[in-house]
Amino acid sequence: MPPRTKRPRRRRRVGRTVALLCLLVPFLLIAGAFTFGWMKFSQIPRVPVASVLSPVTGSGQNFLVVGTDSREGINPGDPNADAFIGEPTSGARTDSIMMLRIDGAEQSLLSIPRDLWVTDPSTGQLGRINSTYNAGPANLIQTVQGLGIPVHHYVEINFVSFGKLVDAVGGIDVTFANPSRDTSSGLVIPEAGTQQLDGTQALAYVRSRHFEELKDDVWVEDPLSDLGRVARQRAFLSSLLTEVTSTRNPLEISSITDAMAVGMKLDDAMNFLDAIRLGWQFRGGFNPTSDTLPVTPRTTSGGAAVLDLNQAEAAPLIAQYQ
Repeated sequence: MPPRTKRPRRRRRVGRTVALLCLLVPFLLIAGAFTFGWMKFSQIPRVPVASVLSPVTGSGQNFLVVGTDSREGINPGDPNADAFIGEPTSGARTDSIMMLRIDGAEQSLLSIPRDLWVTDPSTGQLGRINSTYNAGPANLIQTVQGLGIPVHHYVEINFVSFGKLVDAVGGIDVTFANPSRDTSSGLVIPEAGTQQLDGTQALAYVRSRHFEELKDDVWVEDPLSDLGRVARQRAFLSSLLTEVTSTRNPLEISSITDAMAVGMKLDDAMNFLDAIRLGWQFRGGFNPTSDTLPVTPRTTSGGAAVLDLNQAEAAPLIAQYQ
């Protein structure tokens, strides 16, 4: 029997090196992804509202999601700038207000009409809820809490980030029952059916306050006015978040995080680990139940069309967010 030959030391060293690399590569990839995510997350501006946020007392958390009409960062020379800029305004106002609740695998989304008649905590005066943002996000948060809905986190997104998010996921599909338009926002949908909207078209859609449909060759404006608008916004946000949370393409993820860093703001209590936990809860997708806060239309003595909270119908719905 021939003598047993020894494996050269060099070959053993190579084998150990390869084995070590096999162990290190997954770790390095995870560490790199964590570092990349932390860097992107740290670029998102913060809103100092931690002092007014509600304490978390259960397993569920409420995220107040606010869309503002801030024009900051928009190039007026853009050929589609009208969809972003519209009529001249100063400052920023809330264009949409929604409450997102996450409780384990359960998700729900509640629209709060911008014309809801409330008491402004900063002045003690009655007015529309969207005007309470004029005194700052903390004032808006306290207004929502005054309705009996705890606010655990705050997310603000302006038009710039909104449009970029839509483009980052390759557009959003929206189904139209009829040809539709809004000459004020720039929305033009010439045919019924499912249409893919890019960032500019999406903004024209969600900002539409004079939404019209072509029925029997006649343009008919949505009779639900603000209530119809918030329903469209809620459905669209659900579709957008579904696309965002289901994205696995690294290039798309990078574009999404870049868009968030441009026009999104978070409360100063949320940290990176909170964001990771939130993303983990979305791992099964985004399929929330959807509602609009029950209201009753009314005209004030000054002739303003407003919405009063329907206390009886709203109570059981608000309880689901407590």
